[in-house]
Amino acid sequence: MISLFRDFAKSKWAVALFVLLIISFAVVGGSQTDVFKSLGAQHVISAGDRSVDANQFRADFERIRTNASEQEGRPLTTQDLVTANVHIRYLEAQTQRLGFLEWARKVGIRPDESLIIKRIREIPAFFNQVTGAFDQAQYEQTLARQNYSPVQLEDEFRDTAVTEHFGSAVQAGLRSPRIYGALVAGRALELRDGRWFNVTQAMAGTASAPTDAQLNAFMNENATQLRRPEFRIASVVLFNDAPGFTPPAIPEARIVERFNFRKDGLSTPERRTFTTLTVGDRAAADRIAAALRAGQSPTAVAEANRIQPAEYAAQPQSAVPDPAVGTAVFGLTSGQVSAPIQGRVGFTVAKLVSVTPGAPATLEGVREAIVNELREEDAKARIFSRVEAYEKARTDGKPLADAVREVGARIVQLPPFTQDGRLPDGQPMNAPPQILQNAYALSKGAESDVIDAGQGQYFVLRLDDIRPAALPTLADIRAPLAQQWMARENARRLTNKAEELAARVRGGEDIVAVAASAGATLTTRAGVQQNAEAQAALGDGVLGGLFGQGRGQVFTGPASQSAFVVGRVDAVRAPTAALAAPIADQIRPRLAQELINGAGEALVPAAARSAKASNDPARAIEALGVTAPVPGATPPTAPAQ
Repeated sequence: MISLFRDFAKSKWAVALFVLLIISFAVVGGSQTDVFKSLGAQHVISAGDRSVDANQFRADFERIRTNASEQEGRPLTTQDLVTANVHIRYLEAQTQRLGFLEWARKVGIRPDESLIIKRIREIPAFFNQVTGAFDQAQYEQTLARQNYSPVQLEDEFRDTAVTEHFGSAVQAGLRSPRIYGALVAGRALELRDGRWFNVTQAMAGTASAPTDAQLNAFMNENATQLRRPEFRIASVVLFNDAPGFTPPAIPEARIVERFNFRKDGLSTPERRTFTTLTVGDRAAADRIAAALRAGQSPTAVAEANRIQPAEYAAQPQSAVPDPAVGTAVFGLTSGQVSAPIQGRVGFTVAKLVSVTPGAPATLEGVREAIVNELREEDAKARIFSRVEAYEKARTDGKPLADAVREVGARIVQLPPFTQDGRLPDGQPMNAPPQILQNAYALSKGAESDVIDAGQGQYFVLRLDDIRPAALPTLADIRAPLAQQWMARENARRLTNKAEELAARVRGGEDIVAVAASAGATLTTRAGVQQNAEAQAALGDGVLGGLFGQGRGQVFTGPASQSAFVVGRVDAVRAPTAALAAPIADQIRPRLAQELINGAGEALVPAAARSAKASNDPARAIEALGVTAPVPGATPPTAPAQ
């Protein structure tokens, strides 16, 4: 990502706008007249030539639900997210995003195709981990697993480049006025005089041990926090190899057979280092080729033609995005310049720098990887064999325990857990989400069918017991509850005492006399500056009070977990101008960044409005097939995103 835009992207607007950049969006044709609008595609989001229909919105929202469930550590339904109004925030963010991109297209912000190719080459998942070569099949398969296509990813990278270029332009054009830095520096170097004293728990008195009536009342007041959730206890049937199982040795013949089958893919391909220059017409490409053959450097030629060279360092032919360019480059000799190559994007001229020969794979060099691969395949085969045998035994009417014993599987008792996967001590349970989903879908004593957990893992769940949600008894939590009650009462007494003494100072009594009447020691300090040293020496309560009030005003606040501070601001003194001026210059860049953030918050929505971007919440609800939130109802806390 462009470094200048990285800072811009930290603004709350940019976070809201680009948090779902990895989600693809369909691009449709021109708009229709109002007369025929009902006959065309029904869009959830519309922004000029960009739109999101019901199917795309539903797929995007399913990805949001999956990600939210993983982050929360518990299964979430689409209705959960809609009730929390996540769909509205998504609609607003994506409407503004699409609107901004549509506006950018209209005003002519276009990324160079070489940027898109470079971004694709920066993603390790698209390269074969054994050979290090770009793998077109792996590229397409990786995207397909996320319901993407190469075209969608490339379009998304173009949109990302547009936002980065826009952010760079905004940052390049804004400057912070010097007076802003002066104001902040003046505040930072301001000096204050004050007096204060601490009010301790001993001055306020401590609460006596609570009665049962007080504890019961306290427990009822905090019933929501104290209520224990429903716990479920389940047994899980595991079909994988038991701990201590020793797998049989892999025959040498299988190892050799697999090596021969994969030898070409495991070999190290020839790699080449070269530079390419791409332009839109052949005449310009001919001029570039001539300049390179004349001895000019690719960088100088690129600057003269106002283009960006693409550098390839020790890359195999499969890593070159354009097949025509790859074929031509791997036919050159070291130092040779190619003729213009007509590729997918314009005409390209390449200069070959060096060649690193390839090396064929050897059995001993990849033996360990092949053996591990075969062992993993065998383990999955053993698991599947046990699953098939278990299902047959159950179909034949055998009890679960007998079927498990017969096929060599095992039963593991799980500890009690909540619906969101928490153990009684509040710690998360390390288990697949399917465990939670099935445990809370079964009735007591019921058993699930064989469940595919992915990655060749299977299990069966039996729900053994259900512990309903309930308040604990007073006897169960008497000691910690009494401790919390006394902490609350002592804090209340301490606060009341501090406010009582502060009220006397506000009423005109000398703070010296008030402190003496409470048996407190008065602290007097002049020339306090708001910095890390003062914070460490005085504490947040004193420093916040001194710099949070005007001259002659009284302040109170926590001094520690067991004390309150009562104080008075006696004087406020401006800093020395000679000291403030350098600070003002130092903080101007940070202030400029704040201006950039504010500009982004104003300019991007304005661009979306210019593109007439809009969304339809009702159609979004219809696409998701859920119930709309009740107007006026307080939504639950939304999951993290």
